[in-house]
Amino acid sequence: MAKEKSRTRCPDVSPETVRQDVLPNGLRIVTDEVPHVRSVTIGIQIEAGSRDDPDDKPGLAHFIEHAVFKGTDRRTWLDIAKNIEKNGGYLDAYTTKEHTCIYLRCLESHIAPSFDLLADLVCSPLFPPEEIEKEKEVVIEEISSVNDTPEELIFDDFDLRSFPGHPIGKPILGTEKSIDGFSGDDLKGFMRDHYFPANMLVTATGSATHEMITGLAAEFLGHLPSQERRTYVRKPFGPSDYTPFKTTLKKPVHQSQIVLGTAIERNDQLFYGLMVLNTILGNGMSSLLNLELREKRGLVYNVYSSLSFFDDMTALNIYAGTDGNKTGATLELVEGLLGSDALFSPDPDEVESAKRKLLGSLVMGMEKMTRRMSQTASDISYFGRYVTNEEKTAAIERVTADDIARAAETLLHGAPFSTLVYKPKR
Repeated sequence: MAKEKSRTRCPDVSPETVRQDVLPNGLRIVTDEVPHVRSVTIGIQIEAGSRDDPDDKPGLAHFIEHAVFKGTDRRTWLDIAKNIEKNGGYLDAYTTKEHTCIYLRCLESHIAPSFDLLADLVCSPLFPPEEIEKEKEVVIEEISSVNDTPEELIFDDFDLRSFPGHPIGKPILGTEKSIDGFSGDDLKGFMRDHYFPANMLVTATGSATHEMITGLAAEFLGHLPSQERRTYVRKPFGPSDYTPFKTTLKKPVHQSQIVLGTAIERNDQLFYGLMVLNTILGNGMSSLLNLELREKRGLVYNVYSSLSFFDDMTALNIYAGTDGNKTGATLELVEGLLGSDALFSPDPDEVESAKRKLLGSLVMGMEKMTRRMSQTASDISYFGRYVTNEEKTAAIERVTADDIARAAETLLHGAPFSTLVYKPKR
């Protein structure tokens, strides 16, 4: 274990339970000790996702997330599958458009060997050719599952049409053709470009001290060489990278699938106003979309809005599923709500209600250790620092009706809306 004086102390240290360090090789470590639980969730997040895939190899970041489980220098795929579960824990991973995270949850009595396993996956994957070929079939089945689920497929289709010339529009899973063409060299090359200490973050939440996690990180990841200069540069997003469109397609579906959306450049001054705006619009039973389309008119079973905050862009999506004959009425209502006084001149009582709902979600989410771990990593990735619950709460409490109106003006009028509809074939 590296001595304390050989590490660089991070400047943003929470006065509560969250502590941070950086190893000499650039690896960042964030711990959140929660003494009342008996488990710990540990993740290694890599700042690389589908928007970082090579242009001719969509799906590579996600495929690596699968492939690291297929064997290392010290473990076979079967050893990996059994190692943590036999001790009562579990191992998993996910890929987003901007990140990959490999994580586990284990009992407090099994932290050291679990960390060893996690580090082994990130540092020493072998990519055995026969196992990689089998895993290609697994990922192709995952793609087929999305293709058979129109309420998922339509979002991939929407992004491809919204950002046709930008990597952020690529599907996270890639395509059957791209997956089939991956080689071991492709996987190793991507890892060389992205899996280096300064581009990685270790987060641990639960029953483990900061000293323990930092010591394990130094032991199992401290040997990774630092990368003095990064050769890869992520393509930035600009307003011209968003292409508005309106498209209706006939599909073998039983109900119309509808997605509307827009995208604007990142604006941190609007961050919390946008969060409250989205809560009013389409988050929960009391949201405008749910009250108007489902409760009052019975047009839909499922309707909601969602915000995606990327490094340099914010995207809004609205989803609704309805009978094919009610597509026009549903679209008309949604478009009407997007220009309504409820968003541009919101009632103060509705603002307070939305803030309470958002704060409740924040508190309850922090009671789930895996969610808490991933949220900490997301904060550091997006803001460059850990953001305490107190700071988030205060920021949400400060949001006013004027802030929401300003957020609505920027988001809903900042760029034209796009619409994609899958209508049932008759």
